[in-house]
Amino acid sequence: MDNAILKKRLNTFKSAKGVLRKVSDEVVIDVLRAWENWPGRSVDLYPELGLSKMQMAIMIKKAKQLIKSGVVVESEFREVKLDSLMGASSTMAGPIEVSWDKGKVIRFSQVDHLVDFLKKVA
Repeated sequence: MDNAILKKRLNTFKSAKGVLRKVSDEVVIDVLRAWENWPGRSVDLYPELGLSKMQMAIMIKKAKQLIKSGVVVESEFREVKLDSLMGASSTMAGPIEVSWDKGKVIRFSQVDHLVDFLKKVA
C-alpha cells in the first residue's frame, strides 16, 4: 500500500489535537506492513505517515499482538529473496535442507554454502 494512502487512512482516526483514537485493526496491520517493507531508516517513515515515534511504536506493538493472538491470520506462503539473505547468512536460525536427486537431502549450515554448491552444479 502506498504510504500517502496509509497516511490519509490514519488521519481519519486522529482528533483535532492529533491524538489517534480507536484505530481499526486493519489499519494497524497496514502500518506494520509498511514498517516491515520500508527500505530506509524508521526515523524517515514516521513523518511520512504523519506519526510520532511513540505513536508508531504503539501501533507496531498492537499489530504484533493481533498477529500473535490469531486475530489476523498470516499468509502461509512468504516469498524469500536470496539477495537480501546473502549479507545475513550468519544470522540464520538453522540449517537449510534441500531435497536433491532421488530423495536425497542435503543440509547446508549457511546460505553461502548453498549458493556455492548451486554455482558448482550449474
